[in-house]
Amino acid sequence: MNNIKLAVGSDHAGFDLKKDLLVYLSGKGYSVEDMGPNSSDSVDYPDFAHKVASCVETKTCDLGILICGSGNGVCITANKHHGVRAALAWEPEVASLARQHNNANVICIPARFVSQEKAFQIVDAYLDSAFEGGRHENRVNKIETA
Repeated sequence: MNNIKLAVGSDHAGFDLKKDLLVYLSGKGYSVEDMGPNSSDSVDYPDFAHKVASCVETKTCDLGILICGSGNGVCITANKHHGVRAALAWEPEVASLARQHNNANVICIPARFVSQEKAFQIVDAYLDSAFEGGRHENRVNKIETA
């Protein structure tokens, strides 16, 4: 069993991939909180990005995963939250580096540009990585404004 609690959300463009990821992650033993939406009907991505980011911001969840068409909208929205470092990843290596060098606590996936298999690889790379600290610590500490 994995001790990491994940908040996962999407918009309508990412809904099907979100459903697949929920099953995949639960099967790997992660505690997963589905932050919506509950259908592929058109929705406003900020509503769900705020839910995931708030969960990470309040430390109710350890990490977040957001999915929308390009990944950009949810990423921009999540980064408005105090203490949230959301990163857009379209390749596993990008996801690993976001965690290792930027201490990203939310990963954003572009559903229209990655396959289900690639999305699983991105999430695995993200979750299997850890912040390296060291020379990256000072840089990460300079990200957030007052």
